[in-house]
Amino acid sequence: MRPISAPFPATRFRRLRQSPALRALTQENTLTAGDLIWPVFVREGKGQREPIASMPGVARLSVDLVVEAAAEAAGLGIPAICLFPYTDPVLKTAGCEEAWNPDNLTNRAIRAIKAQVPGIAVMTDVALDPYNIDGHDGFVRDGLILNDETLAALVKQALAQAAAGADIIGPSDMMDGRIGAIRQALEAAGHQRVAILSYAAKYASAFYGPFRDAVGASGALKGDKKTYQMNPANSDEAMRLIERDLREGADMVMVKPGMPYLDIIRRAKDMFGAPTYAYQVSGEYAMIKGAALNGWIDGERAMLESLMAFRRAGCDGVLTYFAPDAARAIKAGRY
Repeated sequence: MRPISAPFPATRFRRLRQSPALRALTQENTLTAGDLIWPVFVREGKGQREPIASMPGVARLSVDLVVEAAAEAAGLGIPAICLFPYTDPVLKTAGCEEAWNPDNLTNRAIRAIKAQVPGIAVMTDVALDPYNIDGHDGFVRDGLILNDETLAALVKQALAQAAAGADIIGPSDMMDGRIGAIRQALEAAGHQRVAILSYAAKYASAFYGPFRDAVGASGALKGDKKTYQMNPANSDEAMRLIERDLREGADMVMVKPGMPYLDIIRRAKDMFGAPTYAYQVSGEYAMIKGAALNGWIDGERAMLESLMAFRRAGCDGVLTYFAPDAARAIKAGRY
């Protein structure tokens, strides 16, 4: 489609910007609370809210407070909450056995949310880094990340989460073949209704630092994740990965991080048309929040503008730590 306009002055683009009513009539994209997924960090204890220094306004919550957060999200019209555990270092091992423990933090939180806030969808993270003494998403041997050996562990982790009541499984590990392995295992175990939102194009990014602080992986990580997360210079590779994950059984796909990769989101949506999401990661959140706290930008406007960028690029939804603040602003009519 090629837009056609008469020459000036017959066409004056400012005509359609001159009032709130005309701007509303000609707005091309919308942002609602229903477009948001809220990532939440879970910790042990009761009544515990532990602020995360590198993510102002975000805290690790004990399971009882995670349930309250889920209820808050549901009340704001946010359709899904995503759980990330802060695992006791004592439970981290080379074998990562805690990842598929039916009573680990994530699985207890799933059951508690489903018991008290059944209407909200619960998404989980499938990767070994919260449980790995080496801080990696897969098993490590002699400094190498083992792909095929890791798949069996990821399958066990996903099955434990599905059995606990997860609605959406989110494999974030970037091991080759994990979507097919998890989908086949879910089908065989009778979990046909569990959706997979694949972290299909996850880049080896500098924007993950605050998240690793939040889940306690920063100190544990040995080396980097460049042998399994994507090279930020690559775009065509992302399309191949997304196509592969869809062919293996992913219901939805994700690009991570978000704003530095809007071009990848647009290409993915145009090429495949599948439900496409972005993760506005911890570093993106921290930059906006930090600048706002210093009075350098209007925090709420920057937050909402950044989220609209994802929608404009083709996202069906966004994982964002801003979810409750954005939902409140939208509900109040401030965007």
